[in-house]
Order: sequence, then structure tokens, then C-alpha cells
Amino acid sequence: MLQLTKTDLPMHIIFENQYFYIEKEESQIPWLKVFTQEPHKELSELSAEVRSQLWEIVNIIEKEMIAYYKPTKINIASFANMLPRVHIHVMARFEDDNYYPNPMWGEKLRDNELYLPDEEKFFKRVFTTLQKYVQ
Repeated sequence: MLQLTKTDLPMHIIFENQYFYIEKEESQIPWLKVFTQEPHKELSELSAEVRSQLWEIVNIIEKEMIAYYKPTKINIASFANMLPRVHIHVMARFEDDNYYPNPMWGEKLRDNELYLPDEEKFFKRVFTTLQKYVQ
């Protein structure tokens, strides 16, 4: 079975520590993915400490997305069928994004342009908050 590592993937790293790295997904919407540094296949393989830190990171990203982008809804997903490695998707959804209310992997419903605040400022907010609360 093919095992991809983070060096095999194109990415824009937002934050990294000994257990996780966070990258931006190229998309119309704000979309971050939280990956484990170690290639764990299932959440149950993580230690309690690492699992707790994962959910704290997801919580922080969700709160920062809500405060910065004011989306209609936040979507959080973990499939890992195509890439069998623990990772969590955190997506800010808007009523006028191209897929809403469908999942981002679903049928595209329209061709709208979203006018959103600068994403680099958002990335800095996420990084700064994670530096305070995650080791």
C-alpha cells in the first residue's frame, strides 16, 4: 500500500508542532486540514494526550473561522479513505459558496465568487492562537 508523507504533498503549512501540522486546502472556501505527524490510520491509535490536543486544535480553528469569516456553518470531517492517515477537515461554509448546502465533495450548484477577508491574516490569527494554547 502506498504511504504518503507530508513531503509528498503540495501544501501551505499554517502551523506545525511535534504531533500535528495544519495545511490549507486550495478551495473557494476557507478550509484547513489538521494532520498527525505520525502516519496513524485511525483516531483510536492516538494516545489520549494527542487525541485531546487534536480536538483542541480543531476547536481553535473552528472558533477562529467563525470570528474571522462569519460563515453560515462550519463543517468538520474525517474520511481518510483516499489518504489513509488521520486528518480532520475544518471548512467555513457560506450560503452562496458554489456547493452549499452540498458537501464540498458533492455536486457543484452554482458559479459564485466569494468576497472574503484576507486569508493570510486569518492564518496568522490561527498560528498565534495555537502558539498560546497548544504545545
